[in-house]
Amino acid sequence: MKLVSYKTEDYEHLGIFINGHIYNLNSCDKLIPDNMNQFLWGGDELMDHARRVHSAISSGKMEAKEELFFELMAPVPHPSSCRDAYAFRQHVETARRNRNVPMIPEFDQYPIFYFTNHNAIQGPGEIECMPDHFDKLDFELEVAVVLNKKGRNIRAAEADSFIAGFMIMNDMSARTLQMEEMLLNLGPAKGKDFSTVIGPWLVTPDELGQYKIDAKPGHTGNAYNLAMKCVVNGKQVSAGNMADMEWTFAEIIERCAYGCDVLPGDVIGSGTVGTGCFLELNGTGILNDANYEIQWLKDGDLVEMEITGLGMLGNIITKARDSFSILGLKKN
Repeated sequence: MKLVSYKTEDYEHLGIFINGHIYNLNSCDKLIPDNMNQFLWGGDELMDHARRVHSAISSGKMEAKEELFFELMAPVPHPSSCRDAYAFRQHVETARRNRNVPMIPEFDQYPIFYFTNHNAIQGPGEIECMPDHFDKLDFELEVAVVLNKKGRNIRAAEADSFIAGFMIMNDMSARTLQMEEMLLNLGPAKGKDFSTVIGPWLVTPDELGQYKIDAKPGHTGNAYNLAMKCVVNGKQVSAGNMADMEWTFAEIIERCAYGCDVLPGDVIGSGTVGTGCFLELNGTGILNDANYEIQWLKDGDLVEMEITGLGMLGNIITKARDSFSILGLKKN
């Protein structure tokens, strides 16, 4: 199934996407809440209700009214939290090589993640950025999952059952802000907290069954062969595959849940796929060619991310009218 959140007349709703059309789930089954957050807290029981609606509409047994005028939102507009992991070895290895530092052995010992701003989640459409964000503004091509069960001290062998679905994720990054604050061994914070984009819909795991593959040797959990790409202003700049994740989402969830609760509505990103950001691409380009033309996102750019089975997530970068700069507040 593909589940969506959308807005009509400033009211948020939960829908199901079938054959290019959106139907309101609550209108089809009154036991299903009309928002994603409450739906996720209903776990497998409400997911089964949604599957029955999907089957009935798809088979023609149920006549449902199609939504015609709506604004598509992030599938999970109000996550309980948002973590982002570091699961793609190629990205980590290449980025460190470009900085002339060796690969860090700890990468192969355990998965890591950081918390980003769950109140800065966005879906398809415009991404408004402040002036300082445009100082080396970057995209990051990722996959994300959302949970629909509460758990604590979850083992990787059972962690996939906590995943409600998968989404495309663009972990927007203001690199100058990020690099300056990380000199103090904290963060990323201001370099990341202005926008994290997910969408266009939440794809349930059963829909990805045909793409399932074995995890890498020595790892536990489901893995998927999903081609990933990013196109900026019509030009493809990034290509990778979810199969290249060294750490599985099951292993990442195991670490997230150690000694604390994970909750329905928690969003967890995979980290950036290899070649999945301008920071990495620029570093590699300069290493190979002194005349390489460095790229960063600019006002008016169209960013389109596409992942097999998960759809296409499109955003237009826009510049805020406010000229306020926190970089300008730095002390001498």
